[in-house]
Amino acid sequence: MFAIGDFARHGRVSVRMLRHYDAIGLLRPAHVDPATGYRSYDAGQFAELNRIVALKDLGFSLEQVRTMVADEIGPAKMRALLTMRRAELESTVAESVAKLAQVESRLRGIEGDSPAVDVVIKELPAVRLVGLTTTAESFTPEDIGPVVRPLCAELGRRLPEAAVHPAGRLTCLYERSPRSEDEAVVRATVPASIDAEGNLNGLEVVDLPAVRAATLVHRGPIDQVLPAWQALARWIDDNDYRSGEPARELYLDCPEDPAQWVTELQEPIA
Repeated sequence: MFAIGDFARHGRVSVRMLRHYDAIGLLRPAHVDPATGYRSYDAGQFAELNRIVALKDLGFSLEQVRTMVADEIGPAKMRALLTMRRAELESTVAESVAKLAQVESRLRGIEGDSPAVDVVIKELPAVRLVGLTTTAESFTPEDIGPVVRPLCAELGRRLPEAAVHPAGRLTCLYERSPRSEDEAVVRATVPASIDAEGNLNGLEVVDLPAVRAATLVHRGPIDQVLPAWQALARWIDDNDYRSGEPARELYLDCPEDPAQWVTELQEPIA
């Protein structure tokens, strides 16, 4: 038998919590000394304690936990609930990390904090692309990111079954939608040689004319590309050019580590 303090220490909970669980009938001591009122617990109650704490960590109220414990929820169901909660927490962490990256990007983009940029003007030839198109509610990273990633993944799934021969690297195109002042049209594309009579497997053909573009190479995660795009926009304005559309992101190198990505930003200019 364990005194309440020892049971709390081994169970990694507080004595106060055990007393509260006893008071509400959630976890009764194995024995209470009638003379002193001292509570004692046995080792078999660790499993019950762990079940209670796990359910509480899943976000259930103590009243709900008491009902579930009374129903004697089994290990398989408990494992399923914990797996679901883990997935939710991982998603929350991923969202927080992405938001932190955007905050860092905004901080680096504060005027006066931006380093000199190496902008190169290029004459981009006319090119035929194949790809997929969707829209995002706005050009904010929070709206663009969740749209462009699955779009690129879907393009990768469709290409092998299409009568298309990719002739270059993944290129994402961005332009304003004619339907809304905020909405963005997003395209995931690759340059390609196309069999005119073949099946495109739902892919669209996009013909871009030859254009002069201001270009800048961004090194690092694409989630942190905002300062580079803003630096390019400032350069265009400082040098008395006008921006055109669509803006392009040409993915030159995309290893497993996003910190090692190399992306060329291309903004048509006139």
